[in-house]
Amino acid sequence: MNVLFEPVKIGNVEIKNRLVRSATFEGCADRKGHVSDIHIDIIEKLANGGVGLIITGIVYVHPSGQISPFQASIYRDEHIPGLKRLTSAAHDNGAKIAIQLHHGGREAARFLKTKNELALAPSSIGNDPYFQQPSRMMSDEDIWEIIQSFGGAARRAIEAGFDAVQLHGAHGYLISQFLSPYTNRRTDGWGGSLEKRLHFLRRVYEDIRSKVGENYPVFIKVGIEDGVSGGLEFEEGKFVAQSIARWPFDALEISQGLRGLDYDKMEFRTRINHIDREAYFRDWCKEIKRLVHVPTMMVGGLRSYELMEEIVQKGETDFISLSRPLIREPGIINDWKQGDRRRAACISCNKCLEALIKGQALHCVQLKHKEHRK
Repeated sequence: MNVLFEPVKIGNVEIKNRLVRSATFEGCADRKGHVSDIHIDIIEKLANGGVGLIITGIVYVHPSGQISPFQASIYRDEHIPGLKRLTSAAHDNGAKIAIQLHHGGREAARFLKTKNELALAPSSIGNDPYFQQPSRMMSDEDIWEIIQSFGGAARRAIEAGFDAVQLHGAHGYLISQFLSPYTNRRTDGWGGSLEKRLHFLRRVYEDIRSKVGENYPVFIKVGIEDGVSGGLEFEEGKFVAQSIARWPFDALEISQGLRGLDYDKMEFRTRINHIDREAYFRDWCKEIKRLVHVPTMMVGGLRSYELMEEIVQKGETDFISLSRPLIREPGIINDWKQGDRRRAACISCNKCLEALIKGQALHCVQLKHKEHRK
């Protein structure tokens, strides 16, 4: 059997292949955070298309971390029935599914401004060239409330039938903000040294474990290097990855931390028009894989089947995570399995991202344009 289509276990969960749908914001919940029919359709297409493990887009664990009016929520028990529809959509079509637990931290500022609320952050930074929106420094009370909201969300995830949870610890959201010396300038027990900057994530992990037990899979997407000057550097990121693998998180998806000012300093890089431009986090993931003893997931510009196969065969990662290619072609994994090994058609234009920012549900803008021209 081809290495990409081997069944693999993470903890007690068997996944039918090594191909993961990396968390991708769907932007289609209603204004109370409930799952919609559009959301169900997205998950069904991914599962039918051959994805082994689907990771949902960001789902907020607390209203203070919400970044969009169309973001799904797991903050209250009332959200469980809709989330059960999501898990059924995956399971009924042969896929496993994890939910990505998210708090935006200061990145929630634009949305919260519409509600006349200030976003929460580890530190409040003035004259920040990377982020212009106002926020306030979290109090101890704020911190503990958010920690417990992650644990409560994980408990609801089990009730909703998810096979695992994944914490969003990358891309400049709250966990990433605590890890970064650029955004965490605290001088108390939550900031300063790297060990202290890890303290928030450690407490989140412990609260989740206290509510889900030792055997339920808990993953993390972790940013191990920032795209800003003065941020988290790779040597510190390696220490973070080694530390959290020992706690242990059950799988690490290796990505970027704080976003820079242009796409080349972010996780969604453009111009992935040649195999040499693909797998832009490959070196990071390969090094982390060498240092940890839990499964890793490689994400970042992967488009060519032969490259993905090579990466796994060389032991550089355990799973391949795909995001933008599956927006355009949710069935491409089945095509690969059946012998059609063409390169993914995604051109990495980021028009899908720009449409999400405008409030449209997740879709491939290029594909829509093609359909319209017909």
